[in-house]
Amino acid sequence: MPKRFLFFPSLLLVAYLFSACAGNSPQKPAAQLPPPTRKIDPVTTGSVAGKIVLQGAPPAAKPIDMSAEPFCANRNTTPVLPQQVVTGDAGSLANVVVYVKDFPADYIVDPAPSMATLTQRGCMYDPHTIALRSGQTLEIKNDDQATHNILAMPSQNPKWNRSETPGAAPIEEAFAIPEMAIPLRCNVHPWMKSYVFVFSHPYYAVTGKDGQFELKNLPPGTYTIEAWQEKYGAQESTVTIGPKEKKPLNFAFSAASGVGN
Repeated sequence: MPKRFLFFPSLLLVAYLFSACAGNSPQKPAAQLPPPTRKIDPVTTGSVAGKIVLQGAPPAAKPIDMSAEPFCANRNTTPVLPQQVVTGDAGSLANVVVYVKDFPADYIVDPAPSMATLTQRGCMYDPHTIALRSGQTLEIKNDDQATHNILAMPSQNPKWNRSETPGAAPIEEAFAIPEMAIPLRCNVHPWMKSYVFVFSHPYYAVTGKDGQFELKNLPPGTYTIEAWQEKYGAQESTVTIGPKEKKPLNFAFSAASGVGN
């Protein structure tokens, strides 16, 4: 066979491989920050502490219909309400993530704890909102006698979808890149929803039903503090902390200004 006929398919093969490689080439990695060098003097650190409240009556919540899953319906002896807005005494607001929005990247901070735990219990996520550090292991347990499916939908980190049967070993995942409000869903039980926050530093808190928070061991400086709530969006305030100073800071969300669904 003449050589020109052998050469032609070779060209096609090269073109195909080039096209395939070009179409699947990985994204360029983000620019790496220089390693932190500034030490935090524990003798001078201060804190920011306060309370988050909801002004006005919270929206009426309709009990979740779990009848499609007999185990879930039988496991909960009282009606289960959605966790989008959870209040305590005097309008205190739970599941609010409060954090330093602009903490300097050149500070050396304490290493992350080894693990944070999210539990599927009664066919709900506990806690509803969880915060952890970048690279920290997120352990997901299944305390139910029902199969759950955890779908994570981040925008900056890789997406993942894991199934967890009753009695299975906990799922372990991690998010390398800091990211806000990563939604978790269960494809089997659509009412199961949670949010994961990932931070590069330890200056964050998630409020309980008392609405209280405290950001400890902050070096002196001026910071933007943000408070995020699933339905009511985010608010921020600027505070300046002197050496050993404990700064009060409160946030109030209006029940009439919900931005969520």
